[in-house]
Amino acid sequence: MGSLSTQNQLLQTLDPADLAFLKPYFEDVFLPLQHVLENPNKPIENAYFLEGGIASIVANLEGKQIEVGIIGREGMVGHILSQGVDHSPFETFMQGEATAKKISAADLRIAFQKRPAIQQHFLYYARAFSIQISYTALTNAVALLQERMARWLLMTQDRMGTSSVSLTHQFLSLMLGVRRSGVTDAIHQLEGAGLIKGTRGCIEIRDRKGLEKLAGDHYGPSEREFKELLGYFPGQS
Repeated sequence: MGSLSTQNQLLQTLDPADLAFLKPYFEDVFLPLQHVLENPNKPIENAYFLEGGIASIVANLEGKQIEVGIIGREGMVGHILSQGVDHSPFETFMQGEATAKKISAADLRIAFQKRPAIQQHFLYYARAFSIQISYTALTNAVALLQERMARWLLMTQDRMGTSSVSLTHQFLSLMLGVRRSGVTDAIHQLEGAGLIKGTRGCIEIRDRKGLEKLAGDHYGPSEREFKELLGYFPGQS
């Protein structure tokens, strides 16, 4: 049958026999920018294991939106299926295009029944992801906007593996739940400190260590949870 070639860290750390079991169920797909993977409170039809790019998990309330989590090649979209649930209150869509391994929810449930270790592995990921969401909520509540932006940029770079992030100020304001003018001011402050360079539709990270210092304890705890539960940091092989 041969081994499965993948850049997805969650799949890479599966037991080889479990990964081989899943291989026939996977379909290679391309996920364009803004492609919706999960709709709020609708049945989840597929799970996706990203090979790159970023998926944003967004909460919607009375017309207002804010990003509550991000997923890249360190994890999976549809992890809630491992918890025996078939829907989520959040919307999930692609923030950066990527290829992915897709598996239907029905096939994934079969895999959980026949290979319980697969479900347990994905439950570890669900636990790590819940820590990410918790620290996002904490950061949004107590951190300065510059600190929040530094954390977000670090997490995005971890998952995309590039120093340049393509996005507009308007989109970033949506992700951080603040006014566009606030995002523009924060970007100028980070630029003034030599941490980033902002151009039209793109932010280039120039001093990662400086961003880590600025983010402080808001960046790191959820990343260490990945290491403890799954054996890897997001983005690091």
